[in-house]
Amino acid sequence: MTTTYPPEPFRIKVTEPIRLISREERETKLKEAGYNLFALKAEDIFIDLLTDSGTGAMSQEQWAALMRGDESYAGARSYHRLKAAVEDIFGFKYFVPTHQGRAAENILSACLVKPNLWVPSNMHFDTTDANIRARGGRPANLVIDEAADPANPHPFKGNMDIAKLKAFIAKYGREKIPFGMITVTNNAGGGQPVSMENLKAVAEVYHEAGIPFFIDAARYAENCYFIQQREPGYKHVSVKDIAREMFSLADGMCMSAKKDAIVNIGGLLCVNDEILFQNIKNELILREGFPTYGGLAGRDLDAMAVGLYEGLDENYLAYRIAQTAYLAQRLNDAGIPTIQPAGGHAVYVVANQLLPHIPNYEFPAQSLGVELYREGGIRGVEIGSVMFACLDPEDNTWHYPALELLRLTIPRRVYTQSHFDYVADTLCKIKSRASGLRGYKFTYAPELLRHFTARFEPL
Repeated sequence: MTTTYPPEPFRIKVTEPIRLISREERETKLKEAGYNLFALKAEDIFIDLLTDSGTGAMSQEQWAALMRGDESYAGARSYHRLKAAVEDIFGFKYFVPTHQGRAAENILSACLVKPNLWVPSNMHFDTTDANIRARGGRPANLVIDEAADPANPHPFKGNMDIAKLKAFIAKYGREKIPFGMITVTNNAGGGQPVSMENLKAVAEVYHEAGIPFFIDAARYAENCYFIQQREPGYKHVSVKDIAREMFSLADGMCMSAKKDAIVNIGGLLCVNDEILFQNIKNELILREGFPTYGGLAGRDLDAMAVGLYEGLDENYLAYRIAQTAYLAQRLNDAGIPTIQPAGGHAVYVVANQLLPHIPNYEFPAQSLGVELYREGGIRGVEIGSVMFACLDPEDNTWHYPALELLRLTIPRRVYTQSHFDYVADTLCKIKSRASGLRGYKFTYAPELLRHFTARFEPL
């Protein structure tokens, strides 16, 4: 199979210099950072694939929108321009802007989550999981079994397992489940999409049980594009219309606009319930700001209003998905295992297959990520036992995720083919000596979201 690199549907107007520091310098920087890639300085990174959150390149229209920003404290024109875009695309009755997605999750959790309540999803990502736990709640992941098999070609490996969901609700009951979620695309499981058929089934199960249904919509546009390309009956439906159908199934959504709205900062929390909306506004005023700015400058609201539409552009989406597929294919051709099929926003290297001699409690994906920076100045992020292993309070045992992944996340409209060829070539060099890599152990780790600030030492 040959995947060709797509031509960019844009021209480059502004450039930012990057530099590759020496291998000796990289080794020193790793030691100073406690082998945590989050602790490295950006100036010491050659190609930064840590995240696609807020790292995209804004368009000329978004930069022009910044100049229109109305910085009035309440009722700014920028808010009303964003409000019109949110109502047009998502269709919910009420919304508030937030400074990013985790703020929306925090506010929703503050309003609805109490100790010992459960929140099911296909797979919660890190901040969602942590915000639920911080309120004493219990997140539950009910993704289909195919998601745990990296080589399985299932086109919608982000789907919720409907039988598991029904059994979960039957076990805990409506009174123990304040709301249910689904994440599109499924970031923790390889950036894999959720089908419209599955979304409809999930909505039906939640609503029959009287449970409000919320979508974690950070990468909803990519998910809608996958539905258009892969699901029968949607080939000739626009991505925007698919999005409207998707959100019509839900009672609300959280969104980090730093992904599919292609802005550097911003988020959304949307609902249909008026009483819940009033509680959300009260919580927002306490922690984020007035409901018409939500912790953002007016110029950020305007950039988001433009970016929401640009993220739905089908030429852009075709380019972005093909870009990810290209890098995945380069790695697969070299015998480096990745989650299949390629997801939307990142390529996920299956570290426990590349480094089978490193057990999960010695963090194989962290080892691979450190080595990728050491070898080529490239920064990825561990999506495995550093991020998701947790101590179960019921049986006091550690539970490890099914997959140990190194996520190579592609910022939007930032890197070109030569950058991805360099990434692939660097990983090939590491593969040739992978058996010599060793694991890591914590020297410091906080209770929640430990991957951001933990420190390590090599074993």
